Amino acid sequence: MGDSERQADLSAQVARALAEVRSRIAAAARSAGRDPAAVTLVAVSKGQPLPRIEAALEAGQRVFGENYVQETQARWPALRERFPDVELHLVGALQSNKAREAVRLFDTIQTLDRPRLAEVLAKELARPGARTRRLLVEVNTGEEPQKAGVAPDALEGFLRLCREELRLPVTGLMAIPPAEEDPAFHAALLARLAARHGLPEVSIGMSADFETAIAFGATIVRVGTAIFGERTPRRPAPAADPRGSQGSTATSS
Repeated sequence: MGDSERQADLSAQVARALAEVRSRIAAAARSAGRDPAAVTLVAVSKGQPLPRIEAALEAGQRVFGENYVQETQARWPALRERFPDVELHLVGALQSNKAREAVRLFDTIQTLDRPRLAEVLAKELARPGARTRRLLVEVNTGEEPQKAGVAPDALEGFLRLCREELRLPVTGLMAIPPAEEDPAFHAALLARLAARHGLPEVSIGMSADFETAIAFGATIVRVGTAIFGERTPRRPAPAADPRGSQGSTATSS
């Protein structure tokens, strides 16, 4: 099989998988009495080879999620020249010292999780060239000590800082539930918290549980493996202070 045939086969595989995920999203939304158009699919392309991303773009997908600023810088500017209506979400940890680059690359940052990052983002969003228009606060719904995110009982104070003091464009909440727990509880909790604080966006649900998340109120689902297949392993990065420059262990698929 030649290169062109392999690419055509890959494109067909990704297109079929994408269509299947969209169909499942629509069915889950309708079962919950919701409009399927009210659920945004973020195709998580972190670690995926460029041909798979191009296949999804050619199949009409326009909202993508990435975890790393450097990886995004390396491939998305050129892709945006070809597909200018692409919308990029940062769904992984954001180091404070990468905030300037992040706000120039991403339309939405889903992992706002600590006061220091909020303060840095407020400064960077005020600079010319900032692209980011929406921020989601990451909530640690399972209150897991090894994970980043704002504890549910600390959310009100953190939102006050972000929205009232720093005037940040916070539009929703994001969470990654504990792997061993029922995702329904966490999706319902996140939706209740968002409603309580007047936030329209609820980002929860990945490849294994997005239908459950939709049933309990998700408006954004982050799906990677079900669309692209297994990702290319990434070399481990040097350890970072989990509450210093790194601050988050968010990942989505």
